[in-house]
Amino acid sequence: MGKGGGGVLSKKKKDAAPPAEPAPAAAAAAEPVEPAPAAAEPAAAAPAAEPVATPESEPAAAEPAKMAYDYSLTPHSTIAPPVGPVLVCIMDGFGENEFKDEFNATHVANTPTLDALRAVPDRFRSIKAHGTAVGLPTDADMGNSEVGHNALGSGQVVDQGARLVDIALETGKMYEGAGWKLISEAFDANTVHFIGLLSDGGVHSRANQLVGCLRGAAERGAKRLRCHILTDGRDVPDGSSVRFVEELEAELASLREKGCDARIASGGGRMQITMDRYEADWSMVKRGWDAHVLGQAPHTFKDAKTAVITLRGSDDTAVSDQYIAPFVIVDEADVPVGTIEDGDAVVLFNFRADRMVEISKALEYESFSTFDRVRHPKGLRFVGMMQYDGDLKLPANFLVPPPEISHVSGEYMVKNGLTVFATSETQKFGHVTFFWNGNRSGYLDAKLEQYLEIPSDNIEFNHAPDMKAFEITAATKEALTSGKYKVVRANFANPDMVGHTGDLAATVRACETVDKCVKELLEVVDSLNGRWLLTSDHGNADDMVQRDKKGKPLHGEDGKPLPLTSHTLAPVPIFIGGRGLPDSVVFRADLPDAGLANVAATTFNLLGFESPAIYKPTLVTA
Repeated sequence: MGKGGGGVLSKKKKDAAPPAEPAPAAAAAAEPVEPAPAAAEPAAAAPAAEPVATPESEPAAAEPAKMAYDYSLTPHSTIAPPVGPVLVCIMDGFGENEFKDEFNATHVANTPTLDALRAVPDRFRSIKAHGTAVGLPTDADMGNSEVGHNALGSGQVVDQGARLVDIALETGKMYEGAGWKLISEAFDANTVHFIGLLSDGGVHSRANQLVGCLRGAAERGAKRLRCHILTDGRDVPDGSSVRFVEELEAELASLREKGCDARIASGGGRMQITMDRYEADWSMVKRGWDAHVLGQAPHTFKDAKTAVITLRGSDDTAVSDQYIAPFVIVDEADVPVGTIEDGDAVVLFNFRADRMVEISKALEYESFSTFDRVRHPKGLRFVGMMQYDGDLKLPANFLVPPPEISHVSGEYMVKNGLTVFATSETQKFGHVTFFWNGNRSGYLDAKLEQYLEIPSDNIEFNHAPDMKAFEITAATKEALTSGKYKVVRANFANPDMVGHTGDLAATVRACETVDKCVKELLEVVDSLNGRWLLTSDHGNADDMVQRDKKGKPLHGEDGKPLPLTSHTLAPVPIFIGGRGLPDSVVFRADLPDAGLANVAATTFNLLGFESPAIYKPTLVTA
């Protein structure tokens, strides 16, 4: 089983094992993925094995045989299996917000399908999708697609990246691990570089965790520290980059006063450099490599605050923090202050995986040809905050062990012979596969599953808010009607990815597109006498403006509303239905605090099974 804080299924893995049956030929743009096979496990459910007794002649310390986990599913006492398939559909970033005004794209959008579903008694409700409900430290932490899909797919709440890092810093365990020992080899004579997203959004990273690492390194003898910062404006209010730089600079000044040469060395916006994901735009990673490693960028400055203010521009034409151009900090002689050299250490301080995989490959692999690195520092001591891909073992060294999510819903399905189809476009493909399966690359059972990735366009998504929704719809419809799959899983990325641009009109269009596509899918399920579950993974499109503590929209000096590009703390809607669902199956009224982790048990009920005992309770009764 792959163990990682995150990652994606690669279309390019050479050891791919294709499924026994071909994928539906849904759309010309669609490409079937060929993930690596999962580690071998029993093909069918079996009762738990009895422990093997240890003969008296054997040493007393001999361990008993491990008990086989029982994946058997029991028929539901009152809900019979459906005739047709069960569709699980995720409207990514579609929240159920208390603010129902002109800045709520899900409210403003013309969504007749969802409006009709909301009117069906006892088959619509909201569930929690943030904070402790998805394993994050506090209920002030916004949910995200990774933890959301972990919860949706596993039926469990597991401590997630941010909390794991907090614990490692609080207990000091981080400083005792092999990853820390590796970077400490550079403390005396080399530089330790920290690369990551500088914000307190808590989705990819947190600035206070970077500070904890910097202080820990300086206290343990590091002589020279360099920070390579990626500005946010997506998970936090746009324009907040200046504040985060000021706070970091103050911390670095304090470390310098104590004798540690600590400085910011390079930077740029998260959607400009370094943080590409799913191999959508490797040129972003190259721009990051050039700035962080080589000290080469279109812009040079003597300090990071001046860089950020200058590159953002004036208020009237301000560039979003996300898109700040790459920059390098130079000294009085115009020499870069922090190139990455032979023998240096590099720490990627993001805990979330998806946007760290590509830069990890560039830093870790001796053999690398995706772009010209010019030079690859020899003897590089490279670690991630976490391991970003467990099956690739990438990176090989990391500071915080990843969460282990066992017994996910997909394991129960394949162990009981249920066939599964999953699809999305590139931006969310890893979420309905890797994250859904508990941070595991590859098929759980290549004979019973088919995953289909539809390549995303390499553009700013507000320029084409339909994204690949229609292609996803076509692929999902063909999977449903093929008769091959008992469970069909799809994710529409539009509300989240377009919502992140801050473009309200485009996000409204994105929500309307998804509503139309959902209508098509539900009609197909009904025609097959099947059942469906429709939900989301976190909020985003449901609030597109920054607000004061009372919820009043905030405006800039020019009188224009300040756009909100981050996720929200809103719960998400969940609907159930389908012509094949008995009228008696409705949502329970005794689970007011239910969250995403309750969805897996609910899905098993829709399939006609009792839910696994280890899962959060089902949302339905019959």
